[in-house]
Amino acid sequence: MNILFLDWPCFGRTDLLNFFHERHDSVTLFSHPDYNLRKSNSFAENIHSIFQSQNFDFCFSYNFFPLLATACFKHNIKYVSLVYDSPQVKLYSYTVTYPTNYIFLFDSYLVSQFQKEGISTFHYMPLPVNSNRISDLFKQTYDASRLSAEISFVGSLYNEEHNLYESLNKLPPYTKGYLDGLLQAQSHVYGYNFIQECLTSSITTQIQNTVHYKKNPDGVEPLSYIFSDYYLCRKLTSLERIEYLTAVAAKHTLKLFTSNDDFIIPNAKNMGFADPLIESPYIFHNSKINLNITLRSIKSGIPLRCLEIMASGGFLLTNFQSDFLKHFVPNKEFVFFESKKDMLQKIDYYLEHEEERISIANAGFTKISKLFSYESIFQKMFSLINF
Repeated sequence: MNILFLDWPCFGRTDLLNFFHERHDSVTLFSHPDYNLRKSNSFAENIHSIFQSQNFDFCFSYNFFPLLATACFKHNIKYVSLVYDSPQVKLYSYTVTYPTNYIFLFDSYLVSQFQKEGISTFHYMPLPVNSNRISDLFKQTYDASRLSAEISFVGSLYNEEHNLYESLNKLPPYTKGYLDGLLQAQSHVYGYNFIQECLTSSITTQIQNTVHYKKNPDGVEPLSYIFSDYYLCRKLTSLERIEYLTAVAAKHTLKLFTSNDDFIIPNAKNMGFADPLIESPYIFHNSKINLNITLRSIKSGIPLRCLEIMASGGFLLTNFQSDFLKHFVPNKEFVFFESKKDMLQKIDYYLEHEEERISIANAGFTKISKLFSYESIFQKMFSLINF
């Protein structure tokens, strides 16, 4: 097939291009500095000239971009996007309704929400992972002292200075107290996110007046979505990750791999940033237990980190996400926890039961290798696109 690929610094770029190359597809790379904007005459003119000179079976991008959607609609070319970021405000652009779109989301809850609104361009699809590349990486030497652990956590703490939630400190005390209480209530519940529906019009108006958020010119995003997923969910995830990791480090040896290398969790070893392509697979493979604490804006989906842990042959202990149950058997291919207490109990159990832990890790690896490869995932996507 002849494919136009929107080229930007996306995660998975190399794996995807290698996949297309192995299929003997013809791929044209298209890059433009305005790719992330909502309006650009320069982008439109550049891609128009490419469409005039070549015929494409479809255009592809990681994440969804309204400019490309508009261009494909005008030229009646199928636009396939595989979204791995959450939240993704561009999904609330009216351009998602174009019939030339095929938008694949790894979060089935979000897909159902869009489909309830009558938007048929959204489809559920878990993210692919390249277990072959990871297996080849293991043939190389590595720093075992750095990339091995009893328990590890790889990811952001979302506790950077000047984060969005801190900008709400100028709200009236009652409103700020309401939001703090909402975060506290949500922290006790996994599997259902009620933050957005608890943001009344009065609350969102007060927040908007404080932060002066302006909707995008092509956007229909609800203010409750913006303030829930970009402000509150991010803050809640930060609080949870720090609280849970602090509890783990109080009892066990924990290595933390995060870009905020100055942050201190008592008794934990902050190893700094881990390169996701070169270092993270070794960490996942050589940790007895790999922890995942999902960003709260991901309502039901399986985070890519979880798939990479299993693709590296690692044992995964994660919070509950309902989409896991569509593909995996709990306690046989992965393990989930329902609370901080449950997490600590399961850490104790699986550290003591090594054979069971290794068996679960091996089963997860087998499932990932067969059903979550690029070939397997894209075959499902192509069948929906009628290729």
